[in-house]
Amino acid sequence: MSGVTSKREKIFIEMDTAELTQSQIRLIKSVNMMLQHVLVTDDEEEFFSGSAEFMRMCASIIKKAHFAEDLKGINDIPYAQQALEYSMDILQDHISSSSVINYDN
Repeated sequence: MSGVTSKREKIFIEMDTAELTQSQIRLIKSVNMMLQHVLVTDDEEEFFSGSAEFMRMCASIIKKAHFAEDLKGINDIPYAQQALEYSMDILQDHISSSSVINYDN
């Protein structure tokens, strides 16, 4: 059995967008398109620049999260920045130990 899917197969990630802003929805669509591009590109420059853009978009989504936005004006704690720094620390630890999580069964 091949790990490659048919070129015509489409995978959709279902999300309830009722509580999302239009900006959040656009970001999610953009992340989805960039992820697909990174996964199938054969060009080294596009792979690296696309990977960086994908990570930048993920950071943007975290910054636009309701939790970060709603509490921003209440206690001046930069939750989004702290979440990103924490995430980068964990990611760096996984990269350094070569234990990036694999969810394949």
